[in-house]
Amino acid sequence: MYRILTLILVVLFITNSKAQETESSGPEMQLTLNEAIQLAKLQSLYSFRYKNMYLASYWDFRSYKASQLPGLRLNTTPINYDRSVTQLVDPNTGENKFVFNEYVSSQVGLSLSQNVTFTGGQLSLSSNVRRLQDIEYDNTSYTSVPISIRLTQPLNGYNEFKWLSKLKPLEYEQAKKTYLTNMEALSQRAVNVFFNSVSAEIDLKIAETNLANADTLFNIGKGRFNIGTVTQDELLDLELSYLNAKMAKTKAQVSLKQARNLLNSFLGFDKDVVIQPIIPNEIPELKVEADEVLDLAKENNPQILELEATLINRRQNLAEKKATSGLSASLSANVGVNRQAYNLEDVYKTPYGDDRGLGISLYAPILDWGTRKGQIQMAKFELKRSEAEVDQALIDFEQEVVMQAIEFNLQEEQVNISAKADTVAQLGFNVTKQRFMIDKVDVIKLNAARSSYDQAKRSYISSLSQYWQMYFRIRELTLYDFEKKELLIKDLDYLLEN
Repeated sequence: MYRILTLILVVLFITNSKAQETESSGPEMQLTLNEAIQLAKLQSLYSFRYKNMYLASYWDFRSYKASQLPGLRLNTTPINYDRSVTQLVDPNTGENKFVFNEYVSSQVGLSLSQNVTFTGGQLSLSSNVRRLQDIEYDNTSYTSVPISIRLTQPLNGYNEFKWLSKLKPLEYEQAKKTYLTNMEALSQRAVNVFFNSVSAEIDLKIAETNLANADTLFNIGKGRFNIGTVTQDELLDLELSYLNAKMAKTKAQVSLKQARNLLNSFLGFDKDVVIQPIIPNEIPELKVEADEVLDLAKENNPQILELEATLINRRQNLAEKKATSGLSASLSANVGVNRQAYNLEDVYKTPYGDDRGLGISLYAPILDWGTRKGQIQMAKFELKRSEAEVDQALIDFEQEVVMQAIEFNLQEEQVNISAKADTVAQLGFNVTKQRFMIDKVDVIKLNAARSSYDQAKRSYISSLSQYWQMYFRIRELTLYDFEKKELLIKDLDYLLEN
């Protein structure tokens, strides 16, 4: 439903844009902050990249899960022709002689194999039949193994399947949470780009207002200069303010064009579309508890899983070095039945013969000049270093989360103060301007009041931007919606649809 509503929103936007298109400019559309965020998650390049990163992890995990299931395989050699000379010993005379061979063989078999996670071995069930035609003597024979059970088991103590069973689910869970945190980070990026465009529009409006005021004041100043109530220095200051205002307007126009192009590119719109951001003057009345934020971050943040996976990898590496650097052994055993016959229909008739085997393979380095010991020591040091780094990373993570919670709680007050300052500065400028009109204050005080008003307006927009970035930063750290009081963790199967 969420994705359908967003798609409808996009269609409405485009329709509205075409309806408002004029000869002087491209289509225009109004956009709220929430709409900008949803569009960024739906169609931005970053969204596409994060989705594919998750899908790569998803299919890697699917491959791992498939490897845990029985696998049925067909192996066959439809035809194999061999013409050669082999050396044989005559059993009667003991004489070595060369014998000419020419034959055609075929074979087909089925095998069902299963990895045994608990032991690290592999269990397989197989069946095959083989045909051999001796061309020189013109006879054909068949052999079959109707059923054979085989166990292959390493005896060195290293169980790769056990380590994979720990690591792969953890990595997949990390990938899911990483995707969700990336979406919240994308929200922060959208806030930044959105408010850059807002700030650029505010700067242009300020520049246009300042230019109009400077032009009016300069004309008034010229009239007062003619009657002697304004000095030449003051008149020059007014003219300089007018010229600076013209220059500031030109720069603001260029900056607004750049900000709009960046916003269009980020949201995936054509560069000719003119987006009019709607300033979100209302913010939620929200306070968070630092302890609650920290607990949620420890439980949900993928960085915690990443640190855990790092330690598992280091422990796996040490276990592998210990197991494979010294004496290695493996067991191979099979039991089944077989049959030979000169006709195909007879190879599956009783009685059957035994088909069994047992083998142990050993590998033991005799002289390695300390290679084995060095590899194990390196693996131990890597594990100790990783443990120290993980401990420090956890401390840094906890401090960052707590500081982010504290800083977020200050943002609402900052927004309210900057909003009040903006209102006061605007009233102050209007009063000062009126007093200048009746020659009660000089140019210096007027310019100071205007600068204060401009700065207050920019500070208000900046505080709004900072609030929303901090808001989504808290969500990114915890994967929790503090307004709705619910986790952001959800099923991501919908990403597989497209």
